[in-house]
Amino acid sequence: MTDDVRSRVLLTPKQLKSMMDRGDDLIILAVQSVNPYTGTDSIRDRRIPGAIDTEAYEDFQAPASPEGGARPLPAIDVLEAKAKRWGLRPEATVVVYDSDRSMVAARAWWVLRWAGLNDVRVLDGGMPAWIKDGMPIETAHQAVKASDIALSPGHMPELDAEATAAMARNGVLLDARIRPNYVGGPTPAGAPARGHIPGAISTPAPDNLTDYGTFADQDALAGIYQAVGADGTKPVGAYCGAGMSAAHTVLALAALGVDAALYVGSWSQWASDPTRPVARGGLPG
Repeated sequence: MTDDVRSRVLLTPKQLKSMMDRGDDLIILAVQSVNPYTGTDSIRDRRIPGAIDTEAYEDFQAPASPEGGARPLPAIDVLEAKAKRWGLRPEATVVVYDSDRSMVAARAWWVLRWAGLNDVRVLDGGMPAWIKDGMPIETAHQAVKASDIALSPGHMPELDAEATAAMARNGVLLDARIRPNYVGGPTPAGAPARGHIPGAISTPAPDNLTDYGTFADQDALAGIYQAVGADGTKPVGAYCGAGMSAAHTVLALAALGVDAALYVGSWSQWASDPTRPVARGGLPG
């Protein structure tokens, strides 16, 4: 739970600027998106010097399906082709950032780690924090030298539906959605069930953050997760609606030195099968 553990996954703007000034081998990816709930777009007219644009909802997921959920993992060959165009190299430190509380940057972090990149970090607070701290910006797109990187899947712990149900029984299963989605309620005819996986504990991903969009300090994060038993003494898993907010939770736990598995299909996959049990209300059930 040291600052060194945190800085292996989360960087402040000052830490990233120091790495840039030292000439560290860095590749910076701007994870662009339009927030699907608010319609707010990323900061696209300014970027960290040398940053390469990527698209959250195109590059780090595959098309939705009932079997795979709303945001399945991208096919590894498709992701590899993009990684080559971005110039990714296994020996470089890859830093990802967004403009929306690290929600989509966390997904990019998880997918790149899953694909075999060992040193991937998230800029805490993203572009708003970078601008707030008065760091340098540029408007031009940088030319990118393509690489010959080879990626392979399976380098991060992940869960399917059956393993997720077992995690709720034998470990600690965290539901990263906002509380109303966890509590559930009446389901309109023909719509997927509402509620949560039985045994899952509500730990909304937005609680990882301060009002300024940066991650809470180590003591606060530790307090959140120790209170629900996610302290590394038992196996931990996380899910959300479609594998985005849960990646944020996995990232927060990684900053504490706690490994957690991600149920990529999450609720969108779980609820597509009417035979799977659904709990409702504010308790794990």
